[in-house]
Amino acid sequence: MASEVILLVDDDPDMIEVLGVYLKKNGYEVVTAGDGIEAVETLEIHQPDLIMLDVVMPNLDGFEVCHLIRKKTEVPILFLSSKEEDMDKILGLGVGGDDYISKTTSPAVIVAKIKAHLRRSRTFPPIQPNNRDTSKKQSVLEYPGLFINLESTTVKLNGSVVKLAAKEFQILSLLAQNPERVYSVEKLFELIWGEDSLGDYRTVMVHISNLRKKIEANPDDPTYIKTIRGIGYKFIDKTSE
Repeated sequence: MASEVILLVDDDPDMIEVLGVYLKKNGYEVVTAGDGIEAVETLEIHQPDLIMLDVVMPNLDGFEVCHLIRKKTEVPILFLSSKEEDMDKILGLGVGGDDYISKTTSPAVIVAKIKAHLRRSRTFPPIQPNNRDTSKKQSVLEYPGLFINLESTTVKLNGSVVKLAAKEFQILSLLAQNPERVYSVEKLFELIWGEDSLGDYRTVMVHISNLRKKIEANPDDPTYIKTIRGIGYKFIDKTSE
């Protein structure tokens, strides 16, 4: 089996060298880029399995690069930054990032996060239905106005295709396969990101917010994904009403 390829994008050569050593020791192939433009070019050549992306870089910043990458691939993107402000994390996740990691995090923990994200991407989608009839495997879920094909990862809203990021599709497919079941933020993080991802649970809330903007007519008064205050989220099955 070929080694999984990690693309490290950072204008700090010391950071690239340290992370590269740890990743290679763990069996990964490492390719690097020193700025955003080089990152997009390297992506085309090497087709990495995961991208570590610095936020502050010359030419194009990490958020701009992530936006460009998401037009080409849905591989996991982990932001690596010396900035730890909440708004930066929200912005990073909003443009399609899967996680936001501080540069002060130890290389061993960063590698653990990478392993967890790669493991989740290999097992996508994450879960099979348990509330519906499981006598035969369902590959298509249909609700009023909403169509979800689990095999092709296609989502349609009122007949129009909706483009979702990988984690957004995983959240939607999990909730839609288990309508009326309430999932806590912690449980969603465990199932979608992996219990050893060592991440920030606010990641879940940002992805839910982004998902609602794409599938809800009014994200502030959602039809499909409801917030159960103080507990978590659930998918509403209006076909049973």
